[in-house]
Amino acid sequence: MALTQSITVEALPDLLKDDTKVKLAGVDVDGMLRGKLVSKKKFLSIAKEGFGFCSVIFGWDMHDRTYDKELKISNKQNGYRDLIAVPDLNSFRRIPWEDNIPFFLVSFFDDDSKPLCADPRGLIRTTVEKLEKEGCNAMAGAEIEFFQFKVPSSPSSATDSPSPSVASYLNSNPPHALPPLTEGMFGYSITRPTLNKSYYHEVYDSCAKFRCDLEGWHTESGPGVYEAALEFGQISEMADRASLFKYVVRSVASGYGITPCFMAKPRHGMPGNSGHTHVSVVDKDGKNLFFREEKDEDAKYPDIAHLSDLGRHFLAGILDGLPDVMPMLAPTINSYKRLVENFWAPVTVSWGLEHRAASVRLIAPPTSKPGATRFEVRVPGADANPYFVMAAILALGWRGVEKKLEIPIPPLGKGQDVGSSADQGARLARNLREATDKFMSKDSIAREVFGDDFVDHFGGSRENEIRLWDEAVTDWELKRYIETV
Repeated sequence: MALTQSITVEALPDLLKDDTKVKLAGVDVDGMLRGKLVSKKKFLSIAKEGFGFCSVIFGWDMHDRTYDKELKISNKQNGYRDLIAVPDLNSFRRIPWEDNIPFFLVSFFDDDSKPLCADPRGLIRTTVEKLEKEGCNAMAGAEIEFFQFKVPSSPSSATDSPSPSVASYLNSNPPHALPPLTEGMFGYSITRPTLNKSYYHEVYDSCAKFRCDLEGWHTESGPGVYEAALEFGQISEMADRASLFKYVVRSVASGYGITPCFMAKPRHGMPGNSGHTHVSVVDKDGKNLFFREEKDEDAKYPDIAHLSDLGRHFLAGILDGLPDVMPMLAPTINSYKRLVENFWAPVTVSWGLEHRAASVRLIAPPTSKPGATRFEVRVPGADANPYFVMAAILALGWRGVEKKLEIPIPPLGKGQDVGSSADQGARLARNLREATDKFMSKDSIAREVFGDDFVDHFGGSRENEIRLWDEAVTDWELKRYIETV
């Protein structure tokens, strides 16, 4: 993938000379793209100064229901005011499945021209700026797993789509009856994708055309489960691409009557959908700053013999702050159904060299190249907002560097399980309520690194999610109690 583009306002008329319209989108706190189609004339007139965009996208939930307890950014009192949405010209892409129309991401600003506290793109940008002041930057990679379902075609369907929607199917069928794209556990199968080869290859090719390149694309263990590894890159751009990857998959899948599902835990008794995130810090020349030039024979733990002092402080920062940012990594009620024992998911503050059950897997020599030294944070699920995930990891790690924090717990060794007697780390939150209470507490590390405005807004949005869950009557309750109480 090419390095960051540099597109100017002056270059736009020529860039768009054969176009008549442009698609624009920003990102809300749930990671959903919210946007519109505008005429080329309109776009050229607002490309520099931006345009008004209704703030209600920060005042409602993922189903467009306004928060019961209204928040500061958008509410009845301020009339659901407009924000300023400014196109990021360097985010330019063309949408291959929509006749190659131009596409730009936007960032949101308050009326005083300050970045909106809850804008996901703004949050990662301001976090990166802390490193840039010290002559550094950050690189990242993302791995995203997801289930896929395909509703059986109905002879009586009156729609033009290849099959009825999942929503209509679930109106008359229980969720567990929803058929997966394929049956069985076939992780890393090279034959299973041939059952849906046109779809499989179109996703890969569309990602490349949409500047959302994949470096790996394969089946994972689970019925109809795929995993994508996005091409490694600068962390802000990686957050964009991780967000846009879901857009690609959903758009391509709709043409095949397939519904991708990025829920953290769609099916009971099955592994969940992870969103593992890899992060490293580099200098202005791109040199990896986590690698130690000479092996430290006296390292406190053998696992960190090849990890630089900066890398050790960064790791300490993640471990110190992880419990305080859990809603950013696990933002839904369902997220915590994935974070349970015995399903390859971390449940404690833990780390280790090449340890795939710990919260933080250190990847470093002697098991990797020096330039590939990095941390894989394994807590996030595929349901998390990638901007918040990457901002949280980077902010916590950099706090550790600034404060020169020491690694607080020993690593887990090979064969030592998370939650075993060898695991000295605290148990991570068991549910969204517990996570949100810690996130919003007055002495939260989240408040220290992101400020009160962001924590109050995003925390308030999670409290809304909890309130809706508290009021819900589930199938489990009905089945269990309908005849027994």
